[in-house]
Amino acid sequence: MSKFEFIILMALLMALNALAIDIMLPGLQQIGASLGVENENHRQYVVSAYLIGFGAAQLFYGPLADRFGRRLPMLGGLAVYILSALAVVFVPSFGGLLVLRFIQGIGSAATRVITISVVRDIYGGRQMAEVMSLIMMVFMVVPVIAPGTGQVIMFFGEWHLIFLFMAIAAIIVAAWMYFRLPETLHPQDVRPFTVASILDGFRIVLTNRIALCYTLASTFIFGALFGFINSAQQIYVGIYELGAWFPVAFAGVALFMAFASFINSRLVGRLGIRKLSHSSLLGFITINFIWLMVQIYGPQPMPFALFITFFALAMFQFGWIGSNFNSLAMEPLGHVAGTASSVLGFMSTIGGALIGAIIGQEFNGTALPMVLGFFTVSVIGLALVLIGEEGRLFRSQNPRV
Repeated sequence: MSKFEFIILMALLMALNALAIDIMLPGLQQIGASLGVENENHRQYVVSAYLIGFGAAQLFYGPLADRFGRRLPMLGGLAVYILSALAVVFVPSFGGLLVLRFIQGIGSAATRVITISVVRDIYGGRQMAEVMSLIMMVFMVVPVIAPGTGQVIMFFGEWHLIFLFMAIAAIIVAAWMYFRLPETLHPQDVRPFTVASILDGFRIVLTNRIALCYTLASTFIFGALFGFINSAQQIYVGIYELGAWFPVAFAGVALFMAFASFINSRLVGRLGIRKLSHSSLLGFITINFIWLMVQIYGPQPMPFALFITFFALAMFQFGWIGSNFNSLAMEPLGHVAGTASSVLGFMSTIGGALIGAIIGQEFNGTALPMVLGFFTVSVIGLALVLIGEEGRLFRSQNPRV
């Protein structure tokens, strides 16, 4: 497999997760109306239930991938993803939908944990950060096109067809992976699948200061993103009355993130992961602080052009933070890459989903809860990075990172 094909396939495997979230955002209102959901904030549970399943299952896929290889657990997870998406087509109630979304998240967890493990099997240090940036750049195409795709599907049908589309997309990616991706787990890295081995792997991850602190920082930063996703439809459609233009606004910001990932892939090899990620974190804090001040003291609601400008600038910084923080957390853990990716993914996804749910449920008809959430998590993220780096930013003793 060429490097180009490898990057595309890894990106599409990870993108199935984004597809499961973003393609249905334009349909949340229709889903709620169809299944009798009266509180509009409760529609956000369609996203939260998926994220909780996605986060919790990551604890198991890593140890499985370290024992049985990368291919078999990945294909098993994809099968769960596909079958649960097909089952939603026949779901009779909102509670049943949430259960199936939780199960779909369990299946999708394989694409997150094992994809990162495969990349770490082959690359390390700045090379891993460069490849992950390119993967994230391709991956970000999905948030660009998914909401629009969901909107188009609902022009010609109703929301159940969105899940059918999801299943078909996953079948295509699974077939590509089955026929083209070889096993990447090195024989010397195989770990026994026992309780003692799993706990030892968790101990290795949780006692590594760098890995733990960057994972916790990512958790809070991703909480801001999940908070936005939960309330995106309410902000874009409810406050700014974009209607069918909602997917266009969503896609515009996603393009900024994709562009940031591309720039990161070009610069990280020359400047290093820490210089780029620490600079972007400081930029993230600065933009969020200015955004918060304008949100509090400026006109209500904030003009849409100003809102989308602040949001796009913040997400540009996020595009640099995501892949770099993940690479920094994984760098010292290559010998337990599957278990490491599992534990780190569990912490960042479950924690981020809960933080995002708190931010989303605070929606009060204005964007203030979301903007305040963005600023708060960015400050906490900086504090965690400072703890991990023993109070020093931009410095690295290892020229690879």
